[in-house]
Order: sequence, then C-alpha cells, then structure tokens
Amino acid sequence: MGRIELTSADDPRVAGFHDLPDAERLLRQGLFVAEGRRVVRRLLESDRLQAQAVIVTPSAADALEDLLAMRPALPAYVVPQAVMNEVAGFNIHRGCLALGVRPPPLPWRTLTADRRLLVALERVGDADNVGSVFRNAAAFGVDGLLLGPGCADPLYRKAIRTSMGAALRLPFAAAEPWPAVLHECRAAGRAVVALTPTADADPIDAVVAALTGRPLMLVLGHEGEGLGADTLAAASHLARIPIAPGVDSVNVAVAAAIALYEVSR
Repeated sequence: MGRIELTSADDPRVAGFHDLPDAERLLRQGLFVAEGRRVVRRLLESDRLQAQAVIVTPSAADALEDLLAMRPALPAYVVPQAVMNEVAGFNIHRGCLALGVRPPPLPWRTLTADRRLLVALERVGDADNVGSVFRNAAAFGVDGLLLGPGCADPLYRKAIRTSMGAALRLPFAAAEPWPAVLHECRAAGRAVVALTPTADADPIDAVVAALTGRPLMLVLGHEGEGLGADTLAAASHLARIPIAPGVDSVNVAVAAAIALYEVSR
C-alpha cells in the first residue's frame, strides 16, 4: 500500500471518502472521519483506534511522512486539492482526511471503574460544544466521559476537529439508563457534582475543596435548559460558577473548563 497517487475523484479506491457530510452513512458503516493534519496525526499515533485509509494533498503527505512510513499497509491516497474537495463533497482547507474504524462500545461500568475524575454530559447536542468539552477534559486530566441522552456523537467530524483530537484519546461511554447511572455511581462512593447556575447551589470552589481526595464526576447539561430535575436529584452536590449579576450562565464548555480548573487546583 503506502502512497498511491490518484488524479480522479471517481477512482473506486476512494469511494469510502465520498459524501463525508453524511454522518449517518459513516455511522452505519462503523467509521468516523478525522480532519486536519494534527487530528489525523493523533489518530495514526493511537494505540486504541485504527485508521482504515487516508487521503491527502502532496504537502500533507510530506507532513505525515514519518507516521505513514511506519504504516506501510495503510493506503495513503495522494491527490490534488481539487480532487480531494470533489471526493469529500466540501472544501478541505487542511488537505488531510482519514477514515477511522469506530471502536466497540465501552460499557459505562468499565469506564467508571477505578477512574478518579469523570465528566458526564446530558443533552449537549452541539458537536462543537461536545468537542470543546473533550478538549478541556484532556487539558485537565479527566479519565473518561459519560454521555447521557441527547448528546452529539464525539466521533462526528466536527466534534473531533473541535476537540483537537482529544475525542480520539479519551475513553467515553453511553450512560444508560439515565440518570440511574448517576445514582449507581453515587452509591459506589463517587461524588456526583451537578453544575447548575441556580442560587441554591454552592460555589464550585467550596464544593471541590470539600471533596478533596474523593473520586469525582462533574455533570453538565443542555446548552439552554441545563440539567433536568431528575439529574439534579441524582447528584450528591450542586455547584455553581459565580458570575456577574444579569448574566444567567456561561457556555457549557466554558463551564466545564472552569470547574475542571478548580478540581485541578
């Protein structure tokens, strides 16, 4: 395999890269797309995930040559920029795409076992927000993420890109049934801290200080409505981020970063 020079978007060898905006097709095929040199590099460096093929411009191929040389069985289709755009169905500014194989679903109990710091999301439906939460989680040493109902797919192309590849590094699992998962984690001794702007919640720094040394899960909710009543009831602690009067909340990914910074301190 190795480098394969192509000049036509109709070449059957790149059929898997056609219509990449069709996320449902990729999901049915058990695949995902990594976009951009840094993100593709992280996929190729991964011990947990497998790349099926890459399509690159000549300059991107040169930038990834060290990793491509280590994977001689991996097809690396080298094409002009115009051909790449035609194949993918949109303009690929970064000149680099990879098809990855989705890993088998990870049971949530396996994910939570013996892990110190977790983040759980409920109904965070925007792929950019999910990707940003993953990026922040990687930056502050989170051990894994639980995804409740209504969350965007962390392996959707935009989420991976926004996460700067963190969605390829951090383990995650579907948290079902929700919020029973939170009750079980709490019963096992984990502090379940729900982030909410309500006035009856304690400041995040005080909550975190009181929980020093305990395994911890931060729970964040929907971009507009926050966490549901059942989820709040499942938490062991309610925490808020103090902000200026007249402002109701901050973006969910920003809230995650602030809360995780407090934990890291």
